[in-house]
Amino acid sequence: MAFRLKLVPAETRIDFFRWQGLTVGISGAMVVLSVVFLVLFGLNFGIDFKGGTTIRTESTQQVDVGAYRDALQPLGLGDVAITQVFDPTFAADQHVAQVRISAQEGAEAVTPETINAVEAALQQVDPAITFPLVESVGPKVSGELIQTAIYSVLASLVAISIYIWLRFEWQFAIGAIVSLAHDVIVTMGVFALFQIKFDLTTIAALLTIVGYSINDTVVVFDRLRENLMKYKKRALRDLMNLSVNETLSRTVMTSGTTLVALIALLVLGGDVIRGFVFAITFGILIGTYSSVYVAKNVVLWLGVKRDWSKKDPKDHASPFSGAEAP
Repeated sequence: MAFRLKLVPAETRIDFFRWQGLTVGISGAMVVLSVVFLVLFGLNFGIDFKGGTTIRTESTQQVDVGAYRDALQPLGLGDVAITQVFDPTFAADQHVAQVRISAQEGAEAVTPETINAVEAALQQVDPAITFPLVESVGPKVSGELIQTAIYSVLASLVAISIYIWLRFEWQFAIGAIVSLAHDVIVTMGVFALFQIKFDLTTIAALLTIVGYSINDTVVVFDRLRENLMKYKKRALRDLMNLSVNETLSRTVMTSGTTLVALIALLVLGGDVIRGFVFAITFGILIGTYSSVYVAKNVVLWLGVKRDWSKKDPKDHASPFSGAEAP
């Protein structure tokens, strides 16, 4: 007999709305606190949004990112990002890297003296290193990147809400958009609270969170729509509970397997991708929560149009009487 791993029993009867008032209060408090953190602390913008200088390096020796970082550490440059560049057109002995240095407070760009100090420090590590390109990103370009990032997140939310509206009903679209806005605001609030570096990769993580969260929400919405047509006399609250319970195993397995990989990257991935991985990890957790306790609550409050033309002799009583709380 084949062994099948079951993290969740085949049939569950959890009443996810038993503590509805408490979960609404928790969600509201998280959003309010996140806004407060964003106003008081602000986001710790990285080079992409704050401006700085990118130095391109080339060498015949292999790039040692750790050695580069150790050489620049005594200079006290603040936010420094070092990445190796790969390209199939490079020669076998052509090794390229990019060193990105954020502008200091009150300065629009990294000074020539700082650039010279960086180049001298890297030459101590690799005497064969050259610096074919030095580019600076000023505050104007950084401001445009911030604006574009905001537009990209808002555009994704609008597009998703239109899709949900067309596929389901407007009540589902509002529930989905409120849930996604909740996830994005709370994630940004955590970044502001702990002053985690916020750059373009974090924007990519936020868009990934939006996609992951709406995927889970759509799965439950789709099951809810099926149950609405199947059980025409059962209360909407009970049908929501039923739909979440029927998709619970899928939700736990999907989120669980994704989190295993993300936690490994979070622990072993290093500083370069830690902000990106942390954003997705936290986003999956808060997205799974909001799919059940935010989106469904909004739809429950708004109500859904029901077809009462056909009577269903099946069950009129709630199967969640005396059910366990999650």
